[in-house]
Amino acid sequence: MQTIEIKIEAFGAIERLLPKALAFEFAKDQMVKDVLSHITNLYPDASPAMEKCACAIGEDIVTRQTALETSCTLVLLSPVAGG
Repeated sequence: MQTIEIKIEAFGAIERLLPKALAFEFAKDQMVKDVLSHITNLYPDASPAMEKCACAIGEDIVTRQTALETSCTLVLLSPVAGG
């Protein structure tokens, strides 16, 4: 089974709920939602923020159904109020 490394970067409120350096190995083709589920299992206090966060890879916002085919950094962005 081929594995890929997913590094996690968090910004905003969610950043305070997770350790600074997070990285996990997953089977290739796991979805973003599987990574988020894994994180909330490890850090249940982050669950409410994880439900509302946006996810990005590089400059692109991705959906929770996005399959992760290569090692990457998944960025978690807390919702922002205001306008």
